[in-house]
Amino acid sequence: MARNMASQILLYNQGGQLLARLQPCRSWGCRGRGLMFRRPLQESDGLFFVFPRSGRWETAIHMFFVFFPIAAIWLDEAGRIVHAVEARPFRVYIPPRPARYLVEGPVNLLTHARIGEVWIWREDAGGC
Repeated sequence: MARNMASQILLYNQGGQLLARLQPCRSWGCRGRGLMFRRPLQESDGLFFVFPRSGRWETAIHMFFVFFPIAAIWLDEAGRIVHAVEARPFRVYIPPRPARYLVEGPVNLLTHARIGEVWIWREDAGGC
């Protein structure tokens, strides 16, 4: 997945283990496109969605025109995991509890996701 290295989100579990380097996805356009029409993700690739506000419907996703399964992990305002699923092509997913952030990454990321665990992240501006 091509990525603008100018900015990336470094995602860590509560033990401080680096889980992924993700592309931030804050704009309406980025959130709308997501992973549609892209190639399968590499081991630590993915998107980190930042939604304007918390909610269930506001953070729902569809997998239309995403041709491979992904990990979809919803986090609340505090970074606590509220829902985690293996999202499959051509389906819709709505978290059961309000979320503010969403991680879309390779399926193996689910092995690290425990409901209630707090994940932390920081933005890395990259560069030389």
